[in-house]
Amino acid sequence: MPELRKDPIVGRWVMISVERGKRPADFVSSVQLRKKGGFCPFCPGNEYTTPPEIIAFRPAATEPDSPGWTLRVMPNKFPALQIYGDLRRMGEGIFDKMNGLGAHEVIVETPDHNLSLSTMSEKAVEDVLWACYLRLTDLKKDHRFKYVLVFKNEGEVAGASLEHSHTQIIALPIVPKHVKEEVDAARQHYEFKERCIFCDVINQELEDGKRVIYENDKYVALAPFAPRAPFETWILPKRHESRFAPSEKSFAELAEIMQKILKQMDKILDTPPYNFVLHTSPFYNEVNEYYHWHIEIMPKLTKIAGFEWGSGFYINPTPPEESAKFMREAGV
Repeated sequence: MPELRKDPIVGRWVMISVERGKRPADFVSSVQLRKKGGFCPFCPGNEYTTPPEIIAFRPAATEPDSPGWTLRVMPNKFPALQIYGDLRRMGEGIFDKMNGLGAHEVIVETPDHNLSLSTMSEKAVEDVLWACYLRLTDLKKDHRFKYVLVFKNEGEVAGASLEHSHTQIIALPIVPKHVKEEVDAARQHYEFKERCIFCDVINQELEDGKRVIYENDKYVALAPFAPRAPFETWILPKRHESRFAPSEKSFAELAEIMQKILKQMDKILDTPPYNFVLHTSPFYNEVNEYYHWHIEIMPKLTKIAGFEWGSGFYINPTPPEESAKFMREAGV
């Protein structure tokens, strides 16, 4: 069973995944992505190599765990956390730890090995968003879980170990420190001004326009005022929404703006590796007036080195006003 261990100084939780334990030699060469033409467990016909699917978008006439699907969700074969058991919170002197309880799932976004979120159909991107929502809604029913993080590692540099396009979902028994810091700061702003700070940012950025990359009727894509890395982009609903959910029972406009941004990045940055994360309100208070769900997209263009590691400061060589301008002019 993996362990969750808490740093007693800064309060940060760390996963110690004993099932993934590595010896020093295992770190010498990084994992290579599967090259085109080799075996891929996510490709149609290889369903027998993955855990049984949890949900799949497929014609009614096709059998589970067989070809014919357009999207599959299954448990991660090598999970960071285990879904069975209990937390067993323990103390070890001044240290706190608990069992690594949680869920770790994979959304295989397309049966086509060579497609990505930026090149698949817009409808397929919408299906990915629906799959995220359906799994969030289902995992919320397990009262052991306090938060679910949806994230994507695209490309080896961004942490992907398989080339086939996929998104991951991890359900946690705690709220991650980074999310809690965002939520707490948003709550403090609301208590002081009785307004959502994200709504304030959106309104100011839409009025100013310098850091607006793209907008449609329901969503806006921004280069944040203080980005951690070049071309960092946030996608937010224009109206206040505290939890990730389909707007008017549709993800069509979110799929449109998300794919637009990824196509722009592909064009001007030569298909960069990237991470995206979905931040939504914790389960304990999903509907509120102070937090605003959003997607953060981070191209992996620079490295985190000693200064960033030691100080917590990020050095970004590209002003967000310039990155937004380059993105707007991409012509996608």
